Amino acid sequence: MINIGQRIKELRVKVGMSQQRLAEILGVSRPTISQIENNERKIFADELIKLSETFNTSVDNLLNIEKSPQIILEESKSRRKTRQIIRINVPQRNINKFKEVLLYVLNRIGSKPNVGETVIYKLLYFIDFDFYEKYEDQLIGATYLKNRYGPTPIEFKKLVEKMIREKEITKIKSEYFQYPQTKYLPLRKADLTELRASEIEIIDDVLKRLSDMSAAQLSEYSHNDVPWLTTDDGKAIEYESVFYRTSEYSVREYDEDF
Repeated sequence: MINIGQRIKELRVKVGMSQQRLAEILGVSRPTISQIENNERKIFADELIKLSETFNTSVDNLLNIEKSPQIILEESKSRRKTRQIIRINVPQRNINKFKEVLLYVLNRIGSKPNVGETVIYKLLYFIDFDFYEKYEDQLIGATYLKNRYGPTPIEFKKLVEKMIREKEITKIKSEYFQYPQTKYLPLRKADLTELRASEIEIIDDVLKRLSDMSAAQLSEYSHNDVPWLTTDDGKAIEYESVFYRTSEYSVREYDEDF
């Protein structure tokens, strides 16, 4: 299986383009193109769009590294999503909302054998980022770091410690397929007055689509989402990058320019 850097190199070579020319198109230095092709530098969301337009291919095809590169050589108008870019450096934190969302999730699917701490991390990530993409507004607004296992909400640990002390949830150590697992079970119902109908709709949709996945499956799935792909290891994932998602992950209907 080729990676994204190899894919970009194959596309560039196939059309006979030099690294210098591609660097000029992206507005970076030639050594930067070499770093990208060798997977030594992340690719920013706006660069993905420029690459897809340069090679007359979709972002979906560019990121679908299991397929062979496909290039459309004939002239055609590019088709891309109309986006409103919103810059958010530090997401707003709503601890009370975080608590009620977590309780709602745990009451719905917390008892499933596959749902441990890692699965909860990923479900919260998709809840937050799906809501932001669809409504351009915060739901929980947690800060998610990129690590090898997928997006991780940094506020989670302190929040659950507080909820355990206040007897809102309980923590259980168990095993799932002989692997150690940390589970959280609710000790009260979620206060639904804290959640809007649009928020519950997004949460329910994420749980319906993803809550049966194992931790490994969800981690792998999150690794192909553009916000994760365009973030450096150990850095906070920017919410604005959801507007560059591929069709597999996007939850919003976009206008298209023809």
